Amino acid sequence: MSTKSLISIGVPCYNEELNVIPSYQELIKVTNKIKKYNFEFIFVDNGSLDKTRKKIEEIVNKDSRVTGVFLSRNFGPEGSRKAFLDQAKGDAIINLQADLQDPPELIPKFIKEWERGNEIVIGIYTKSEDNFLLSWFRKFYYFIYKKIVNIEVSVNANAFGLINRRVLTVIRSLPEKYRFYRGLLFWVGFKRAYIYYQRKKRIRGKSSYNIFDYIKHAERGIFGFSYLILDLMAYSGFLLVILSFFFIVGYLAFFFLFGNPLKGSVAILVSIFFFGGVQLFSVSIIGKYIEVIVEETKNRPVYVVDKIIKKNE
Repeated sequence: MSTKSLISIGVPCYNEELNVIPSYQELIKVTNKIKKYNFEFIFVDNGSLDKTRKKIEEIVNKDSRVTGVFLSRNFGPEGSRKAFLDQAKGDAIINLQADLQDPPELIPKFIKEWERGNEIVIGIYTKSEDNFLLSWFRKFYYFIYKKIVNIEVSVNANAFGLINRRVLTVIRSLPEKYRFYRGLLFWVGFKRAYIYYQRKKRIRGKSSYNIFDYIKHAERGIFGFSYLILDLMAYSGFLLVILSFFFIVGYLAFFFLFGNPLKGSVAILVSIFFFGGVQLFSVSIIGKYIEVIVEETKNRPVYVVDKIIKKNE
């Protein structure tokens, strides 16, 4: 029986029929050069509508190290990632996207940092070949995110990276349903290292994510790790009350000395629209936090498994 440590590599997939086989081949090419560890590969199909499931079944049937996890529907990236984490048996766990925009060639570097005693190794891309709008959105989001969250976060930190068994145990123990994995990697603490790289352009297939999906996912990071927006609403409300008080006092003084300074209804309409907009925005923000609370109190599972397969099973 082998005494080598086991490393688990997870590959979440959604409509990635063109990338399942190439990503598996790249992983085999990289890991075959690493003789000192055993590897398991966990491909999670997140309710794909194409032939992704069939492609995963193909590699399961040819390699006993591969596990196929099929979810009952699409539970989003956090659902498929948690499904992988729950199935991982390794002493170290590596997360990789099937589209190969994050290069598997970095896996040996992740492992080397882990061997040096780092419990979390995070991939940070310095440059991305995505389209201009998406790249700009990511940069803007991380710029804002870093300033408002209550944890120390590196800009352009990715889910692509490695965690050890102890970190996995902590993340598994977290009961929250409204999850943002990248934020959790910083929240848990522990000794960490960073690997910088250039993110590649997708070669095969088309991303199932659009700008609205990115916005929804970005909300998880903000509303799950920051209360600064609520604080700003409170401070802004207090400031508006103070300014309104001085305005009323000034207006009354001006009225008794010089008569009514405001003629017509334009100023009144502008004030109504302004304060109405402020109130609507504030209520919307509060509604987002209530959404998080409702999601947690439902206590539904983050994902539902349809089937798990391994070779000869």
